[in-house]
Amino acid sequence: MTPPASSGLVSSNRARNLALLAAFLGWMFDGLEMGIFPLIARPALSQMQAQAGIVDAGYVGYWIGNINAFFLVGAALGGLVFGWLGDRVGRVRALSLSILCYSVFSALGYFAQTPMHLGILRFLAALGMGGEWSLGVALVMEVWPEKHRPMLAGVIGAAGNLGFALIAFVGMSFAVTQDTWRYVLLVGLTPALLTLVIRLFVPESEKWKHATAASPTRKPVKEIFAPPLLKYTLIGALLAGVMLIGTWGSVQWLPSWADQMAGPGNPMAKAHTQATSAIGAIFGCLAGAWLGGKVGRRPAYFILCLGSLLSCAWLFRGVDVYGTQFLMLVFLVGALTASFFGWMPLYLPELFPTRVRATGQGFAYNAGRLLAAVGALYAGQLIQVFEGSFAKTGAAISLIYALGLIVIWIAPETKGRPLPE
Repeated sequence: MTPPASSGLVSSNRARNLALLAAFLGWMFDGLEMGIFPLIARPALSQMQAQAGIVDAGYVGYWIGNINAFFLVGAALGGLVFGWLGDRVGRVRALSLSILCYSVFSALGYFAQTPMHLGILRFLAALGMGGEWSLGVALVMEVWPEKHRPMLAGVIGAAGNLGFALIAFVGMSFAVTQDTWRYVLLVGLTPALLTLVIRLFVPESEKWKHATAASPTRKPVKEIFAPPLLKYTLIGALLAGVMLIGTWGSVQWLPSWADQMAGPGNPMAKAHTQATSAIGAIFGCLAGAWLGGKVGRRPAYFILCLGSLLSCAWLFRGVDVYGTQFLMLVFLVGALTASFFGWMPLYLPELFPTRVRATGQGFAYNAGRLLAAVGALYAGQLIQVFEGSFAKTGAAISLIYALGLIVIWIAPETKGRPLPE
């Protein structure tokens, strides 16, 4: 059963542009916050290991996996909580609160003294990051016409990777070492200023106002877990899970792998790797959304999974030295694996009606993060099994893309349909 089509409520050009700007900046800073930990992970955890007097080759990899898992669980919970809040009190109000949440708790990592401190603060920051995605996507897709959705999805996806690249450039401006990693976390306070701008200038979604007036007693969480929306919720979570396990179980380890290969003599290697991956990802996000609009949602997802599977195999199984070939393949892998982040903002809003859209897509996307948290934990354990080898771990985890080649064909094709009302 497909929910009835949109009633066609129209927003002004000013409202559309402000909504897009707010979502773009929110997701850009979201990407910046996500990029902080890969940049500081090895210096921070190595310092904490030395201070604790622990001698264990797998210590850093173990804690990277665990902290990534904390982050992913927090993002999943935040997607549900802030998504529900967005359906109850409005997209704009909830969006500003989510950005404030992730900026403050990320910056508080400056005071962390143990890996567990970092893990807890990453969990709390992730609550806001998980919520921001669903709220920003819902707001933009509800105020812009259907014909612009593929382009907008690519722009939103690219924004996160632009932020990821920006924090990498911060890391390239000075060496992120055991003595300087804390200062990088203070950059996380920057997005807090955006919350005031959003509350003062960005208008609320007219579609959300209309849906609220038509159904004042709605229960969004209950509705997305009951027929007919339950199947969309589960399909969305499964598709997001494949994408996010691949990213967090393998691709997110690239800066740490580069740092390991380059050694202490080249502390910039991790920043160069992160910047290269992020620049590739910007192009990938735009391409992923364009492909979804051109050939259809299902064929596009299949193509993206196939490309990610092959490129990851080439990188993780074919390279063992930091250098030009490594960075070229990092660019390719960054583009292909991040292309899903352009495809997802296009597809998930098309599964849920306006009255529960933020909750539904927030849960689906971030339930995928719960699955990815398992992958991150497993990756941390694999690194210990593989005696600290990031390459062998990435090669094993990236096989998840093979599952996506199959799963996508149980999902509905939504190309050419208006957003459900």
